[in-house]
Amino acid sequence: MGNKKMSSTTQEVYLRTKGILPIQKLRILSKAGIISSKEGYPIQDDQFQPNSIDLRLGEIAYRVRCSFLPEDETVDQKLKKLSQYEVDITDGAILEPNSVYIIPLLEILHLPSHISPQKTLFDGSEEDTSYRIVSGEHLAAKANPKSTTGRLDVFTRVITDYSHRFEEIRSGYKGGLYLEVVPKSFPIRVKTGHRLNQLRLRHGYTVLSDQDILRTHSSNPLLFKENGQPVPVDDLKVNEGLFLSVNLHGNEGQVVGYKAKKHRDYIDLDNINYYNVPEFWEPIYAQQDDHLILEPEAFYIFASKERCRIPEHLAAEMIAYDTGSGELRTHYAGFFDSGFGGRIEDKGARAVLEVRSHDVPFLIEDGQTFCSMKFEPNTEIPETIYGKDIKSNYQGQDLKLGKHFKQD
Repeated sequence: MGNKKMSSTTQEVYLRTKGILPIQKLRILSKAGIISSKEGYPIQDDQFQPNSIDLRLGEIAYRVRCSFLPEDETVDQKLKKLSQYEVDITDGAILEPNSVYIIPLLEILHLPSHISPQKTLFDGSEEDTSYRIVSGEHLAAKANPKSTTGRLDVFTRVITDYSHRFEEIRSGYKGGLYLEVVPKSFPIRVKTGHRLNQLRLRHGYTVLSDQDILRTHSSNPLLFKENGQPVPVDDLKVNEGLFLSVNLHGNEGQVVGYKAKKHRDYIDLDNINYYNVPEFWEPIYAQQDDHLILEPEAFYIFASKERCRIPEHLAAEMIAYDTGSGELRTHYAGFFDSGFGGRIEDKGARAVLEVRSHDVPFLIEDGQTFCSMKFEPNTEIPETIYGKDIKSNYQGQDLKLGKHFKQD
């Protein structure tokens, strides 16, 4: 993979390997116009993460009667039917719990349509430089909430015109992006430019098989036990992904989780390290029998029993574990950047698990399977790595609430 000057004004960009596009390629695609933004809101350099780009809220939030997928229409056409009122969020506004809002994002996509291997897919221009993207695979995109969004119990998902699926953006899509936002536990104050979710671009689609995961772990450990030793390969749980379990074990008086309190004051997303934890969260202490009964529709935060790390050549996504009962929803936020959990000698970091039980009380026990991680290769090593090169809020974490709460 590399860049090759065709002339003084044209740069040819080759995408040769399948995988997630790293930060350096995302920057080039932004310059080429594949990722652009609305007038007056240029893309900021700090939106670019190792394997993704942060997306920003636009100027208006539409309060709608219900969630929807457009499929046969544009999102704007659906909004005309379902919108109850609109809220100007340019200077900030409060979104109420359990209300559905649709917020047009500032970013715009102009994904090239696939033609055939090694053909020019897109010609963009910026100032005096043109870019020609040469690719052998489709360029598609996938969105996911940012970690902080999930930890605030804010449900988000991206919608695009004529789409029958949330979060997934097809090859050839040209148009705006819209974010469905549903605060669950707390009212939140949002404003234009806030970043609740992020977008990854994929060149083709390939995931590590279970055999690839086991082989990678043997030489480049992905999971560590609580004592800091890599989990033996024979003890890894894999089935179309790598499974993680929940930690409920601790010394007497040790906090192993948090439960969101109801009917709290709103959280202003501008306020970092600001809110007192006891005003919003009820601590859950370790019990002798290492189990807990979840209340229906209550929101909990726990940590994984294992410590995980994402090698620099991989990106990962957390997938909710389907118990087959439909009664347990785990983990809203999905992306784990390359470098999460540090180097092998850093012995990884716990994954924070966002959990809600539906319909009935539900028993969970220490070590119970809660979620799985799906790994995808990067098309090349990102120039910027999580934790090392950027201000990463959750590197080396144990059990940790979102960055808006005062932490010891």
